[in-house]
Amino acid sequence: MEKIKILVVDDEARMRKLVKDFLEREGYTVIEAKDGMDALEKFYDEKDIALIILDVMMPLMDGWDVCREIRKNSKVPIIMLTARTEEKDELLGFELGVDEYISKPFSPKILVARVSAILRRTNQLSGAESIDAGGIVVDKSAHQVTIDGNVIDLSFKEFELLSYFVENQGIALSREKILNNVWNYDYFGDARTIDTHVKKLRSKLGDKGEYIKTIWGMGYKFEVTKS
Repeated sequence: MEKIKILVVDDEARMRKLVKDFLEREGYTVIEAKDGMDALEKFYDEKDIALIILDVMMPLMDGWDVCREIRKNSKVPIIMLTARTEEKDELLGFELGVDEYISKPFSPKILVARVSAILRRTNQLSGAESIDAGGIVVDKSAHQVTIDGNVIDLSFKEFELLSYFVENQGIALSREKILNNVWNYDYFGDARTIDTHVKKLRSKLGDKGEYIKTIWGMGYKFEVTKS
């Protein structure tokens, strides 16, 4: 199978190398760009870039302008990196169609986990509609979950919630983020609905319900524990 190509755009060579090393370790092919103009040139030359990791503050053309230009022609997933943490910047990123927004400094391992999660969501990783997470098999095409070959009876939202957890393994997810992605941005209900669904989901998963870890004061993280 051909390796998935990721475009890493940052004016700092050390940052590009750090990200590249971690991504290549996971089997990705990395294309580097040193500024916004270079990024656009390489994006259009390569034609099969699966995901872009894009720094905001760069010479010649900043990350926002690169994102605007790419969004005119492509829906390729974009992860924005920035040292700025103002809410208005994050909101601008999402308005422009950014898929993830990560503030510097960040953990390279978390960045790689987010890359994998986005590629799974867009069906670019292994092309599989079925994901096995510690013995929990989520078959998205059949909308079915099995444990040790036994089908687990889940409601529609429980299935969507479990799928989101599995696709974001090892990533801490706030209740707000879960609401936005599983219940969609137009949902204005109480975040406690998540806790109710998680409680039911854990119960239905039996011993494997412990994979859903509570992060007190924040939300949840799906993490397969080795027995």
